[in-house]
Amino acid sequence: MESQYGIGWGTLALINAGLAQSKNRSGLNWFLLSLFLGPIATFLLVIFEKLPEKS
Repeated sequence: MESQYGIGWGTLALINAGLAQSKNRSGLNWFLLSLFLGPIATFLLVIFEKLPEKS
């Protein structure tokens, strides 16, 4: 049971990294943050607006 929980948490962190990159944010930073915050990090990513492209 606990291994399934860990797999789900890790998968969510990977999804959050991809979501962060789609909003021009650091995927690595959000991946690490997601390992600690989990669904809270997902919520924050959803409500944050996309950053402008770097030129």
